[in-house]
Amino acid sequence: MPLPDDIPAWEINPNAALVPLRFDDELVGFLKPSVAARVIDILNEEARSRKALRLACYDLVSRAGGSSSEIEPLVSKYLARAARPKSGVRAIARWLKQRQSELGVTDAEFERFCDSYRLPKEKLDAIFAGEIDGSMLTPLARVLGCSIEDVMKVLEG
Repeated sequence: MPLPDDIPAWEINPNAALVPLRFDDELVGFLKPSVAARVIDILNEEARSRKALRLACYDLVSRAGGSSSEIEPLVSKYLARAARPKSGVRAIARWLKQRQSELGVTDAEFERFCDSYRLPKEKLDAIFAGEIDGSMLTPLARVLGCSIEDVMKVLEG
């Protein structure tokens, strides 16, 4: 009987057949058949979405009388706006929405919850409008269930 630290260097599971995953005729990995179809669907959908975005930006630029050189910067701008914020006030606003969903409460109930921690509706509205002042840090930390330092790290990036 092998000891717990005696892990074999080579292993095989004959019941786990894998299928190759290819991109532009290049092998990029192997997946279980049950997962492969879903991964391919997601990757192909992402490509279709980017193409649709590019076409929409082309339409916007052509209607505005712009040149084709304006399409890629516009696509990049929209992709950046759609990305989840990792820092700043938008990240705090997203964190608050996440906290509300964790608690499983309605907007009105979440406003009362925040108000109980000295973060009134007006200050919540200011956060979602993109404004945070120093007096909000302590109540924000309480509402989010973290330290003031964690809130500052997210704000400052």
